[in-house]
Order: sequence, then structure tokens, then C-alpha cells
Amino acid sequence: MPIRDDVLVVGGGLAAATSALAAAETGKSVRVVAHKKSTLRQASGLIDVLGYVEGEGPRADPYAAMADLPADHPYRVVGEEGVREGLRLFDEAVGGMYAGGHTDANALVPTYGGTVKPTARYPASVEPGLASVAEDTLFVGFEGTTDFAPRVVADHVAAAGVPFETRGVRVPFPKAFRDDARVTRFAKALDEDESADDRSVGVRRALAETVKDRLDGEDRVGFPAMLGDAHDDEVRAELSDRLGATVFEVPTGPPSLLGLKLEDRLFDALDEAGVRIATGNPAVGYESDDGEIEAVYVDRQGKRVPYHAEQFVLATGGLVGKGIDSDRESVTEPVFDCHVPHPDDRYDWSESAAFGDHAFARFGVVPDEELRPTTAGGEPHFSNLRAAGGVVGGADVAREHSASGVSLATAAVAGGRAGEEA
Repeated sequence: MPIRDDVLVVGGGLAAATSALAAAETGKSVRVVAHKKSTLRQASGLIDVLGYVEGEGPRADPYAAMADLPADHPYRVVGEEGVREGLRLFDEAVGGMYAGGHTDANALVPTYGGTVKPTARYPASVEPGLASVAEDTLFVGFEGTTDFAPRVVADHVAAAGVPFETRGVRVPFPKAFRDDARVTRFAKALDEDESADDRSVGVRRALAETVKDRLDGEDRVGFPAMLGDAHDDEVRAELSDRLGATVFEVPTGPPSLLGLKLEDRLFDALDEAGVRIATGNPAVGYESDDGEIEAVYVDRQGKRVPYHAEQFVLATGGLVGKGIDSDRESVTEPVFDCHVPHPDDRYDWSESAAFGDHAFARFGVVPDEELRPTTAGGEPHFSNLRAAGGVVGGADVAREHSASGVSLATAAVAGGRAGEEA
């Protein structure tokens, strides 16, 4: 029997999950087909909507800042209503895992590099460390790890002009691991309160005792985001109690435990919504008739397997996620061969300045008001195909700090419209 659904979403990241949730809300049958693991595990776990416009910021109100964006920006296509709808879907999917939904304003979150990042949603474990809270802060890193330098973090946060004193120290983790131990290994030790190396106490108590000796009147203590996984609330509460100071997590670089947790929660939400999920096989082509897609072909061990649907959403990511491909001559969208505008001269794809206004950062398909990818002439490639997330062009999401917001907003509109039309 052929595989058939009302809506088929191609992709596996934040935009794909949100598109599927939006489509499922309409009561239609939805399936997600994804090739590789989500890039969420490489992300910080923060949900940025809009922090900078043309390099200027940070902007306190992302919605007010949208008026300054160019007309082809995805936010201008979906409007403020689309952004708010994307955040609603996200808030309902993650529940109490995240904070920030109480206000339209950006929060300022210290990160592992010491930057203070404007963001709209942030894990609850991060919330006590917001830069707007005037409490002296001790940043703690672990000896033997290289991706969190507490003194550098403290100095950079202080240089941002925060209203509190900062300090950084590095301490030994109470249990020795291999030099290449993953962040999840530290989290597991705290989750299960494994015995410290001296076996006299558990690692939670041993860690608290070590850090308490380094406290100098600070009100709160920030650790890299590895304070447990399944029992993270319990770990932070115990450390806070033993230290007599509020404990919070600082978002880290890849691999990110906060990103992994978000990925797990979103896929749980998809299960709860009845969305079918097929992973591990790439989309390699499509079948169409009279301007409509009829099926997407997936490569399953060398065999082309068709997935049929009434409506389709393309959410394969941008250049980083390989949803947009490039060589020395051209830029392409590899699944449906949708038009991706770009300068003919490759030297015009980028600027000489490392953080300049690079054209390649905005490469992607050009959507119409229905988020259907359009041809060079401005007509939809297919009447039943919509695009969401990084594959949509027009935004320099890294420079703007808008990647998650663009994914959520375009996915909410694309997925919702697909469900309504199916």
C-alpha cells in the first residue's frame, strides 16, 4: 500500500517540528520525513526572535524592531501575527521547560563565550542568571574541560555593563572522566548522584562543598549547562540549598545539552499530536503533475520510496543544514530544485569583513504571501508546496539573532496553511 498523509513535512529541525505541530492542529494526518539528526543539538537551546537590525542593538522589543527590516524579510512576509503564532506553538509544546512568555521584551542571557545575548525564550534553568538581575555572580567551570572558561565569561559579562559584580573560578569535578567525555556523562553523574572519587559522598555534595569554599558573598552561581538531564531540577535545587546561593545554567556550545533536551521535548510533542515520524533516509526527488507535487521520494537503502500527500512543507534548513546547496558556480535547493536568487559573480556572495553584510547569509527560496517558493518570474513552483525555516531566504539570521524566531514564524504559517488546504 502506498504511504499517504494529508501533510508531509520534509526536514527534522525546529521548523519541521513546528510545521508539523501547526498542521496537526487542523486535525489532518501529518508525517515528518527527516534524513539526519536535528541541528538543535548543535544550538544553544535559546530561542532568539530578533536582537539586532543592520548590526544595531541589542533591541529590547523584537516586535518594534521588525518595522526596520527589509520588505523581503520573512517576518515582513508572515507579519507580527505569524511570529506570535510560532511562539504560541513553541510555548505549548515545551510547557514549563522554558521561560520568557510573560513579556514581549527580550531578556539578556549570559552565554558560554561571555556575550550577553538578547533572546525571547530561554530554559527555566537559565532564568535565574539573567543579566538584568542585580545579583553578584560567580561563574564556575571544570578543570579538564575547554569549552567553558569561567574567568573569560566573568570578564566579558562585566564588560557588557551589567549591574552586578562577576567573578570566575575553575574547580575539579568530583569524579574523574576521560578527557573526551561528553557533556552527557557529567549530567548523568549528577542525575544519579554517583559516588565522588573519594567515595565518601555523592558528587552533588562534593561539588557543592568545593564551590562553597570559593564563594565570596556572591548571590548566585552559574555552571555550564550540564547539571543533570532527567533530574536537572533536583540537581539545581540541591546545589542551591547546599551553597546558600541561587544556581543557574549558562548555555554552552555544541554539543549542547539544552539543545538535546529541546529536541527530545519537541519530538515528544509530535508524538502527542499524533504526527508520524520517519528518520534516517534522505529525500532525493519528487513526482508532480500539473503544477502540484504528488509524492516525495526517499532513498531507503538504495530504493526510491514514495511518500504521497495533499500538501507539502519544505523545512530542510539553510546552507548549514544543507537545505540550500552551493558550488563554485551556483546556489540550489536540492529536493525540489526551487529557485534561489544569488549574484552571478561568486565574489559578490560575501564581504571582506568577517562580520559584514554577506549576501550568502540571506540565500534561500523566495516565498509568496502563502510561503510557497517562487520561480524567477515570481510564480509559485508548486501550488501545494510551502517553505519554512532556514531554507527561506531574505534574513541574515546569525547577524540578527533571529534564527529560531524565523523558523517558528514561517513554520507556523506554512504548516497551518498546509493543514487548512489538505
